[in-house]
Amino acid sequence: MRKKIYSVITGTGSYIPTKRVPNKDFLDSEFYNPDGIKFKESNEEIIRKFEKITGILERRHITDNLVVSDIAYFAAKNAIESSKIDKETLDYIIVAQNFGDVKVNNKRSDYVPSISARVKHKLDIKNPYTVAYDLPFGCPGWLQGMIMSNYYIKSGNAKKILIIGAETLSRISDPHDRDSMIYSDGAGAVILEATSSNEPVGILSHSSRSDTMVYSKLMWMNKSYNPDYKGDELFLKMNGRKLYEYAISTVPQVVKDTIEKAGLMLNNIKKVLIHQANEKLDVEILNRLFKLYGKTKVLLDVMPMTISFLGNSSVATIPTLIDLLFKGKLKNHKLIKGEYAVFASVGAGMNINSLVYRMP
Repeated sequence: MRKKIYSVITGTGSYIPTKRVPNKDFLDSEFYNPDGIKFKESNEEIIRKFEKITGILERRHITDNLVVSDIAYFAAKNAIESSKIDKETLDYIIVAQNFGDVKVNNKRSDYVPSISARVKHKLDIKNPYTVAYDLPFGCPGWLQGMIMSNYYIKSGNAKKILIIGAETLSRISDPHDRDSMIYSDGAGAVILEATSSNEPVGILSHSSRSDTMVYSKLMWMNKSYNPDYKGDELFLKMNGRKLYEYAISTVPQVVKDTIEKAGLMLNNIKKVLIHQANEKLDVEILNRLFKLYGKTKVLLDVMPMTISFLGNSSVATIPTLIDLLFKGKLKNHKLIKGEYAVFASVGAGMNINSLVYRMP
């Protein structure tokens, strides 16, 4: 059998911020609804309901001296060291992010130069043919970077690619919006390399879709919900209920399509790594995926979760999950040679994507 080229993860890295923010830190917050009216419920009750829905007990925020290009660099350096490659041999550096460098005392998005250019500079990579660019694609951005990198590798255009997902949502979340408790900061990265193999390994299939006609309005930027807020910054907003309905009605089918493209069935899949949006959403997506295969018993142990202690760090959730999983840092979860995993994400756009990966 003639060997084919496949895209394989050879190194992983992540940066988990050192600042822990437990839910009790929000007890003194003033929360307002979208109409600018303060909630009548106590913060204790708001937090209790929040925990029940999201599963979040604490999240991580970066320290005041850091910005997204810093933590993207930390994760990238970690992944390069893990892979043991020569950084000068990288063909591409792709950074999935959505808000640029946002400083703690100046909450404006800073995109110039690109975050990827800043990361390449911090890594001290001198090779001018290591092409660096950013990918804004909502929460599925990192996974879309993996999909694009697979095309580069399959075409013969590239052999080694660094794909990073990094976000500092704490810098663009409204302190007077309940949803601010969901958001966290973090960065994850992988090295994807070309490998020749007689049998399929690495990335085997993928699916992507963008629903922009109606669903683009489910996440947006706007002023604080507090009518007395003095600043003029724009904060991340979302229609949580509609987003939930959209995700559970579309993501399971996209995942099923990807599994079928790989010529597999659900029982072939060892792990399902879903973007850590919130626990209730991810569990329902898994439930509906199993139902598409006519299964009534859902095996929750196929889905590792970090949402309870890391929160929702957007593009960073899946690469961080992968780093922890591949390095044996997730209790009761592992992937060994020959086993299959499916990755899936959903977010602003609205965008959805997924891919099937086989451990080499």
